[in-house]
Amino acid sequence: MKLFKTISELDQAEGFPVPEHPLLSLNQLTNASPLEKNMEFACDFYIICFKKVKSGELLYGQTKYDHNTGLMFFTRPNQALTARGLKLDEKGFVIHLKEDFLMGHPLFTEIKKYNFFDYENHEALHLLPREKEIMWSLFHKMEIEYHNNPDEFSKPIVLSHLDSMLKYVQRFYKRQFIDRKSLSGITVTRFNENLRLYIEKREAEGKGLPTVNHLASRLNLSPKYLSDLLKQETGKTALELIHLYVVNEAKNMIVEGGLNISEIAYSLGFENPPYFSRLFKKEVGISPKEFKSRILN
Repeated sequence: MKLFKTISELDQAEGFPVPEHPLLSLNQLTNASPLEKNMEFACDFYIICFKKVKSGELLYGQTKYDHNTGLMFFTRPNQALTARGLKLDEKGFVIHLKEDFLMGHPLFTEIKKYNFFDYENHEALHLLPREKEIMWSLFHKMEIEYHNNPDEFSKPIVLSHLDSMLKYVQRFYKRQFIDRKSLSGITVTRFNENLRLYIEKREAEGKGLPTVNHLASRLNLSPKYLSDLLKQETGKTALELIHLYVVNEAKNMIVEGGLNISEIAYSLGFENPPYFSRLFKKEVGISPKEFKSRILN
C-alpha cells in the first residue's frame, strides 16, 4: 500500500496539477478526470470528496463506497483507501488538507470533533439538489481565494468557508438520519437485539462488557456512525444505551436474588465490583447494596 506523505505526491499520482500550496489543494473533477487507475493508498492528510461514481470501486477499509447515490465522503489522515477503475457520473471536487494548515485557527480543534471523518464509505452523505448548490458555492468561494492573488487574508477566508462547509455537512447528516427514519428504527432494533443476545449468551463473562465497537461490527457500521444515528433516534449514544441496558439487567438480577453483588458484576462483564457500583449509582442514583436493601424491605 502506498502512503502519500505530501499532497503534491497524491495530486500528481491522480493526474492533477501541482498544488499551489503545500498544505492544501482544491481540484474539480469531471467525467474526464484521470481516476481510472487502480490504487491502494493512505494519506497523511484529510480528504473531503464530492463525487458521484458511475462505475468502478472505491473502498474504505473493506467496505464499498455506496456509489449508487452516495456523494460526499470524508477521511482522516492515515485511513486506507482503494480505488479501482473509477468513472464519474457528474462533476465533483476533492479537497486535500494537511492538519498544519489549520494551526492558529479554531478548526484545528473543531475538525477533530466531526464524527463523519470516521464514518465508513457506505455511510456517505447523500445530498439533495439544494444541498449540492450550497457545497458548490462554498467550494467556489474557496477556489477564488486559493487561486487569485493570495495575501494575508486568503487563509482565514478559505478556512471560514471550509468551516461553513463542515457545519453544513453536520446539518445534512442529521437530515439524512431523519429521512432514513425507517432504516434508523431497524438499526435501533438490531442494536438492542444484539445487546440482548450478548448478555443472554453469557458472552460478557468471557469478553467483558459489550462495547460500541463490537456491536457496530455486528451491524456493519462504524462505531461513530452508529452512535450518531442512535443519538438522533433515541437521544442517547450507543455507550449510554449499553450502560442503561446493563444496569437494568443488574437491577433485575438483584431482584431475583440468586447472586450477590460481586457475582452480578462479573457475570455482566465488569472487571471489578467497584466499577460496577459506580456505574450503577450513576444511572440509578443509589448503590447496588442500597437498591438491594430497599427491595428486601
